[in-house]
Parts: sequence; C-alpha cells; structure tokens
Amino acid sequence: MLAALDSAGAGSSDFDLNPDFALPEGRVLRPAGVLVAIDVTAREPRVMLTKRSSRLKHHPGQIAFAGGKQDPEDVDVIAAALREAWEEVGLPHGHARVLGTLPSHETVTGFDVTPVLALIEKQFDYAPETDEVDEVFEVPLSFLLDEGNYRIEARRWRGHRRHYFTVPWGPYYIWGATARILRGLAARIGQ
Repeated sequence: MLAALDSAGAGSSDFDLNPDFALPEGRVLRPAGVLVAIDVTAREPRVMLTKRSSRLKHHPGQIAFAGGKQDPEDVDVIAAALREAWEEVGLPHGHARVLGTLPSHETVTGFDVTPVLALIEKQFDYAPETDEVDEVFEVPLSFLLDEGNYRIEARRWRGHRRHYFTVPWGPYYIWGATARILRGLAARIGQ
C-alpha cells in the first residue's frame, strides 16, 4: 500500500476513456475527499463501500466510497473524508489509520476528489445514515486489485457515448468514479 502511495503518476478523471470530450474552459472544481477504507480486522482485507440512498437527488443507488465535499470547517480533504465516513457509516474517530492520499480524480459533476487511503484496524458496527446510505458492504481487496476484473462499458450521456470502468461484484454494480479510483489503485499496486 505504501508503495502505491509513493509511486508517481497523474490523477484520473471521468474523461480518461473519452478523449473526444472537451472539458469546459475555466471550470472550477470543488474539493472533496473519499475514504478508501481497507478493513484489516478480518482474515482477508476488504474495502468498505456504500450503496447510496435511492432517495438522493444526485447519484441515487450508486456504489460509492464514504466521503464528500470539503466543508469550510474541514482542515483539508482528509478531514472531509473522515468526517463524512463518521456521518455516513458511523466510523468512529481513531478507527481508521490514514496512510496517505492517492492522486485526485476529476468527476463529471465538477469535483476534484482526493482518495484517502486508510486502514480500519478496529472493528465497529456500521451505522448507515439512512438519508444518505441504503447499505454498507465490503469487497475483498484481492478482487479489487485484480485488473482482470475490470471492464469498460459505455452509455449515452449528454448526447455523447461515454465510456467508463466497471468492476461488478455479486449484486453490486461498481462503476464510474468509484471504479476508476479502484482501478487506479490496482494499477499502482501492480506496478
């Protein structure tokens, strides 16, 4: 994990697989942090993910990391990711050991997302915030690090065919920014 944090490389974006898409000039990205939380309390390390509430206005029902935009009271995006993990899934303060950050990821929704890599070293009971999270689940880290499990799919978006990564696991369709960040982590560890 530490080697993945140390390896050089550019960030990623929702536009990586869509070179013909022109990014708006002068766009202003909002900072955000997501917690790439690896639970090491079990026999096999697992990555914590959420299924967003189906009642949300933005990205309902999608699979995501705990996290969100950096608020003015957050010292940095790491603080934002940890605060959001507390609010969304009940991750107690001190239960995640932050290892560092991965290169940022630009989303189509105008966020500059910093993935915060952390180890969960103490067990806790998930307490999903029901207005935001329908479910919290874990995926084996070994599955997510196998680049052969990723696919590129496409759909129409704003009149264009948009390509994106997916990494389906069981009943969960992990795609978009979440899959792209995980794919980036897999590539960095595989180097």
